[in-house]
Amino acid sequence: MSTTVKAAVFSEQGAPPEIRDLVLPDPGPGQVRVRIAAAGVCHSDLSLSNGTLAQKWPAVLGHEGAGTVEAVGEGVTGVVPGQYVILNWAPACRECWFCLQGEPHLCEHALDGAARPYAELADGTPVHPGLGCGAFAEATVVPARAVVPLPDGIDPSVAAVLGCAVLTGWGAVNNSAAVRAGQTAVVLGLGGVGLSVVQAARLAGADQVIAVDVSPDKEELARSLGATDFLIADETLTRSVRGLTGRRGADHAFEVVGSARVVRSAWDATRRGGTVTVVGVGALDDEVSFNALELFHQGRTLRGCVYGSSDPERDIPVIAAHVRSGGLKLAAMVTDEISLEGLPEAFERMRRGLGGRSLVRFGA
Repeated sequence: MSTTVKAAVFSEQGAPPEIRDLVLPDPGPGQVRVRIAAAGVCHSDLSLSNGTLAQKWPAVLGHEGAGTVEAVGEGVTGVVPGQYVILNWAPACRECWFCLQGEPHLCEHALDGAARPYAELADGTPVHPGLGCGAFAEATVVPARAVVPLPDGIDPSVAAVLGCAVLTGWGAVNNSAAVRAGQTAVVLGLGGVGLSVVQAARLAGADQVIAVDVSPDKEELARSLGATDFLIADETLTRSVRGLTGRRGADHAFEVVGSARVVRSAWDATRRGGTVTVVGVGALDDEVSFNALELFHQGRTLRGCVYGSSDPERDIPVIAAHVRSGGLKLAAMVTDEISLEGLPEAFERMRRGLGGRSLVRFGA
C-alpha cells in the first residue's frame, strides 16, 4: 500500500522546486506518517538547495514542520493516529557515545534518515528527504523518534516553528550560552532563528538585547519581541555596540547568519571574557581569521551551536510553557504565509534578508 501526495520536488542543486506527485509507502516498523499542517522555510533549506550543505537528489526539502499522525508502523507506542506532533530533524538514537554523554544534539545517527530514499516519484524515481524530514509536502513518513508530541495549548497552525527556529534560538540562549539575568546580548541576524534568540534572551532576563540586521525594516518586529536596541549591520557596528554597553562590548553575541564576516563582527562586538555563539550555518570555504595574541588577550569564548544544543523531548515542554504564558510569541515571527508554489519567492526573500519566517500552509 502507498499514499500519493503533492510535494515540492527539487531535482538537482540550484534548481527551483516543481510541484509533483510523491508516492509515500505506508509506515514500516518504527515509522509514522504525518499529515503536514504547516512547514517553516528555514535558511538551512536554502543552504541545501544551493549546495552549501550536502544533499542527495531529487529531494523534498523542509525540516521545520508540524501536523497530525495519520498512521503508525509496527512497534510504535509513543504516538497514535490523530495526535498533533512536531517534526524533529535531528532525532537522537539515545545509544551512541554522544547521546550517552548527554549531548543528543550531536548524535552520530541523527541524520541517518537523510541518506536514504524515503519515497518515489510516479515514475519510480527514488526521492530523498531533506534533513530526514521532507516537510515541503502534504505528508511525510519519518521514524517515530523524529516526532515530538505537541504540548496542549499550542496553536497547531504555527507550531511548525518550534521544530527548528525556536528550538535552535531558545537553546542557543539557554543551553549553549547560558545567558544570565542582568547580562547583555547582541543578536546578529533577524530571521526566524535570530528572532527566537531575541525572545529567549529577553525571557532569560538579559538587561539589554541589541538586535542587528542589514534591513532597517526589521526594527519594529525585533523591538516587539523584546529587543531593547536596534542597529544596522555596517562598519560602525562594533563602536555602536560598545557605545550601548559601557564601552566594554556585550556579554554575549549570537551570530545567526552563517558568514565568516558576521562571526568576526560578533567577536569584535563582545567584551573581554564574553562569549560568541555561532548559530548560523556557513560555507565550508568561508574561513574566519583570528590572531594568536587577541585569542589570549581577549579571553573570549567562541563556540558552535548545533540545533541549540537542544533535546526536543526535554526542551519543547519547557518552551511550550512560555508560549502558553504569552512570554514567547510564535505567530509574530511569521511574516509570510505561502503555498508550496510560493517557495521560490520565500527563498529569494531569505537571500535578500527580508522578513522573518515564511510558513507553508496546507489545506484550509
